[in-house]
Amino acid sequence: MRNEDFLHPLLIGLLSVVAISLIVLTWHTDPAPFPDAAAPDASPAPIHREPISPLPVLPAEAPAKIALGERLFHDALLSRDRSVSCANCHDLALAATDRRAHSIGVGGALGAINSPTLFNSVFNFVQFWDGRAATLEDQIAGPLHDPAEMATSWPQVIKRLQADRGYRLDFAAIYAEGINEATIRDAIASFERSLVTPDAPFDRYLRGEATAISAEAIEGYARFKAYGCASCHQGVNVGGNLLQRFGVMGDYFAERGNLTRADLGRFNVTGREADRHVFKVPSLRNVAATAPYFHDGSVDDLDAAVAIMGRYQLGRELSAEDRRLITAFLHTLSGNFRGTPVQ
Repeated sequence: MRNEDFLHPLLIGLLSVVAISLIVLTWHTDPAPFPDAAAPDASPAPIHREPISPLPVLPAEAPAKIALGERLFHDALLSRDRSVSCANCHDLALAATDRRAHSIGVGGALGAINSPTLFNSVFNFVQFWDGRAATLEDQIAGPLHDPAEMATSWPQVIKRLQADRGYRLDFAAIYAEGINEATIRDAIASFERSLVTPDAPFDRYLRGEATAISAEAIEGYARFKAYGCASCHQGVNVGGNLLQRFGVMGDYFAERGNLTRADLGRFNVTGREADRHVFKVPSLRNVAATAPYFHDGSVDDLDAAVAIMGRYQLGRELSAEDRRLITAFLHTLSGNFRGTPVQ
């Protein structure tokens, strides 16, 4: 998607209000306070009525290309001092994150923003918190050139790879043009597209397995919809498909203090005042395993993150019971990677 095609944040805000209203009318018409969690109906609502969809099965990438991309992804040769690989910030054993507020790059440099998970990033409509990359291929140059991350360049990376006989043979077997910027991007992006975590309990529930999640998680999902969380966190990735202001119903940054350039969000890309503090809505898949939360990595606890979202995005002070049930639902969004549960 091109930059000019992005929805204007003010329009997004209006659409969010409309969506919240529709969600409340459609999924929770009882005006009374929520009761304690009760036993759910025996079967879930049909998928077509839900704001969230199960992860789809994607066409398989060529195994040799994925393997080459995975090798590059884990190779510190791509960084200036050969100390940092893509996997340093996106450790597959840590839900494709590093579980740090800010990642550490070459020479111990501290990054300016929290590294989002790469799991299911293929389903994001743009990449990076500020949405500056349209595709996975486009986003690869960001960390490669960033002085606080890998701090290198395409000519340097290409020269190093061409000097390695194994890489020369692997690239030649897949790409007629051999090693160049485009083929390196393609190989790494092919691997990243394979980082999908299917078969979450909530996906199984949506597909008709009524006992895949608990009664508390089902009630948490009902509150998630009724309060309007699903106006931004919906679709196959439970987010990742629109831009939104952080602080729709309150000034998060004024209350947090210590404003940084990264806090400006999409404003850093467009220079438009309307884009100040606007970010890509993150996916909530595997969210129980991807702390710390938000672009600033300021919150380690999922319950606290839910409270902040209620306060600044919905204008609601969610009760402890609301948060407990919504968090129970969020835990059901963790899938499996290569047959192993993400945790």
